[in-house]
Amino acid sequence: MSVTAVESRPAGVVGATPGHRPFGARVGAFVALTKPRIIELLLISTVPVMFLAQRGVPDLLLVVNVVVGGFLSAGGANTLNMYIDRDIDARMRRTEQRPLVTGMVSPREALVFGVTLAAVSTLWLGLFVNWLSSALALGALLFYVFAYTLGLKRRTSQNIVWGGIAGCMPVFIGWAAVTGSLSWAAVVLFLVIFFWTPPHYWPLSMKVREDYANVGVPMLPVVASNTVVARQIVVYSWVMVAVSMALWPLGHTGWLYPAAALLLGAFWLKEAHGLYRRAKAGAVGAALKEMRLFHWSITYLTLLFVAVAVDPFLR
Repeated sequence: MSVTAVESRPAGVVGATPGHRPFGARVGAFVALTKPRIIELLLISTVPVMFLAQRGVPDLLLVVNVVVGGFLSAGGANTLNMYIDRDIDARMRRTEQRPLVTGMVSPREALVFGVTLAAVSTLWLGLFVNWLSSALALGALLFYVFAYTLGLKRRTSQNIVWGGIAGCMPVFIGWAAVTGSLSWAAVVLFLVIFFWTPPHYWPLSMKVREDYANVGVPMLPVVASNTVVARQIVVYSWVMVAVSMALWPLGHTGWLYPAAALLLGAFWLKEAHGLYRRAKAGAVGAALKEMRLFHWSITYLTLLFVAVAVDPFLR
């Protein structure tokens, strides 16, 4: 299902003027453009994979270079995302304080900043890591900006499903940084994040449904009932847990990872089915407790990838 896209025009919001933008606040605003909290989550799925690929401790300088390059690349993608979405950000409660909306950063400054980060990150990864990692990072950035932000976000309720591909790429980048190639182990972890993304984001979308509805962005909770969304969350959750267990038969892990994947997955499924039961019973508002799964999803991914990193030392 699709809706007419909201026009990408600058928001008519009176914000900070050039004469009233303190230096410290300006620095903070440019940092905010990169969405550092999201980048932390991306790096959680990058560095542990390097430990698995190395089957031990990877070269620490390589890890630093991957982290720096990954931060710059993701920061560039997030900045360009904010540049494109500045019109709808101004009309959503949860985004109305973003730097482009308040005027702390101008659209032109954001565009130049985003493109510069993209260029620097591509060269950084190519020169200090390898060109495969660089190409993968650039591909993720371009996919996020053009396929998701410009193409899918305002047109289909499946936007986050396919747009989430960009968030899966750090797994490939981390593996390629160590080995110079890809493997089935990296594919499995890529798919774990692919199937993790919708049930991670849809609960948040349920919480802020009105925001998305007001700006014409067809997130699934906008165009479907809570019961339908929760049912989809359950389906994706089962597939995610099943895929996560596939890493063990491939011979890339010992006992710790499958044990962690099984326990963490079981708790995830408990939360997902709990959300479905509440939705099916007609719970709304605080009674729906949709954010429980959202917060748990972050903990789940963090602990699962910690297990990915630690497992090689217990084999």
